[in-house]
Amino acid sequence: VQLQASGGGLVQPGGSRRLSCAASGSIFSLGVMAWYRQTPGKQRELVASIRSGGALNYADSAKGRSDISRDDAKKSVFLQMNRLEPADTAVYYCNVQGFMIATTITEFDKWGQGTLVTVSS
Repeated sequence: VQLQASGGGLVQPGGSRRLSCAASGSIFSLGVMAWYRQTPGKQRELVASIRSGGALNYADSAKGRSDISRDDAKKSVFLQMNRLEPADTAVYYCNVQGFMIATTITEFDKWGQGTLVTVSS
């Protein structure tokens, strides 16, 4: 299973950005899908997560400004970020958990390669 994240780039303060992450491979089922972010010298932190049943969880910093969604048919998770601030500048990573088809059904927990979002004027 591999994840491909995209959507990062330079955005002005107050602007919006939509991140996408697509999973590929022999996926049997998808579980929790999430976005994390990391800045130099800091630990990776959760931004938002969405369970297979749709339950949502947001970091306090993301509440009211971000929306996480998923499209299981496309094996994808998205993060819509609005009213971005310079403090949101970070490398954003997607994380997907689920089960894959190998010789048996095997659990997986994968990270995308990270996509840089820079909020600056």
